[in-house]
Amino acid sequence: MRVLCGRAVDPDADIERTRRLADEVADSRVPALRVWRPHRQVAFGRRDAREDGYERAREIATKRGYAVLERAVGGRAVAYTGRTVAVALAVPTDGGRSGIQRRYDAASDRFRAALDTLGVDASEGEPPESFCPGSHSLQAAGKVVGIAQRVRQRVAVVAAIVIVADHGEVADVLAPIYDALDVSFDPDSVGSVARAGGPSEPDRVIDAVVETFADGHDTTVERVDSTSGLRDT
Repeated sequence: MRVLCGRAVDPDADIERTRRLADEVADSRVPALRVWRPHRQVAFGRRDAREDGYERAREIATKRGYAVLERAVGGRAVAYTGRTVAVALAVPTDGGRSGIQRRYDAASDRFRAALDTLGVDASEGEPPESFCPGSHSLQAAGKVVGIAQRVRQRVAVVAAIVIVADHGEVADVLAPIYDALDVSFDPDSVGSVARAGGPSEPDRVIDAVVETFADGHDTTVERVDSTSGLRDT
């Protein structure tokens, strides 16, 4: 398994690097894992872009110092503070859509195992009125992990956000954004690893995720070049 750490020079380069990673997995048939701390940003989903208050929500994010991105998939707004951890696991597929639930289940099990090594006893599910509500989340004193999946030709990407210690900051920026979008949101539903009794250092969370997901694989570790978004050589 290839493991890619570090972030690119800006949010757009980060998105491109993850796309390239998926393309490389589709060609090589070797799974790859990317774990990093994205730049300070709010990523809106396609459903958000259809809401009447979308432009107001974008303005709120920008005024609070967050870059604004639009995801190519559904879901609701997600905030990354610069200390939030993102995960993208790209695995080769046969081109069909079989195995979606199996990949969700496997990822959930891995995240629970990683959190357990950090002293956090997480369970499946999420509190009511959580950010980016979905069927594949983990909670421990609030929503800590949100998991999504996108299936492309010959590759599937299981992506996740892990709130490390900045649950208050995430709640503060998302509350007015969700209000502008007219989406129910309870700020207290945002959890974090630290809020659940774990460490507050993102690097410790990254190490736990990498160790757990790479278990049983021969791994090569690479870093993103923060000046160009390309792989260091």
